[in-house]
Amino acid sequence: MTRILVAEDEDRIAQFVRKGLRAHGFVPTVVSDGASAVEHALSGEYDLMVLDIGLPEVDGFEVLSRLRGSGSTMPVVILTARDSITDRVTGLEGGADDYMAKPFGFEELLARIRLRLRDPGRAEQEVLEHGGLGLDLGSRRVTVEGRSVDLSAREFALAEVFLRNPGRVLSREQLLSRVWGYDFDPGSNVVDVYVRYLRRKIGTERIETVRGMGYRLV
Repeated sequence: MTRILVAEDEDRIAQFVRKGLRAHGFVPTVVSDGASAVEHALSGEYDLMVLDIGLPEVDGFEVLSRLRGSGSTMPVVILTARDSITDRVTGLEGGADDYMAKPFGFEELLARIRLRLRDPGRAEQEVLEHGGLGLDLGSRRVTVEGRSVDLSAREFALAEVFLRNPGRVLSREQLLSRVWGYDFDPGSNVVDVYVRYLRRKIGTERIETVRGMGYRLV
């Protein structure tokens, strides 16, 4: 199993990321301060770290510096509210493999994590298929019964969630958190709007409304 270290001091975000990673088959461990992040990161037990910059005791830049200074090549994805060009440059030049700003959508974070974990010598699933619907995650190509269709980035992310959970009822809250992010307005009807957009492109009958519960790819 792939073990992910999440260094994040805001509990709401940390638990959101932890639950999402666990739901996708990863084994996450959460730490809430920089000293613990350094200790865990240097243990050699983790495959990747998601790192916040604004950690107490030791900030994320120093955590990264100590990690790289030790010779560790473990992939690091910075996830932070600090989004200035200076911070981005500092993080990437300091050895981070990716830099992602908050607020964020979980599916985008997941895609970035998968990209950094990819082993060039190991084939991995690049195409999701179900009932004549196919998504090529590498080329971002979408087909319906062999016919190519164009999806926006958000429509593609929504379709990917459905294709990773065929036959499973997904609540609006689950879809909202996975595609739009933890801080999106829960009272918004954006999920219903995008499900309608997606249905128009892949076929109305493919996504079933389960009254009072959510949606399901059939």
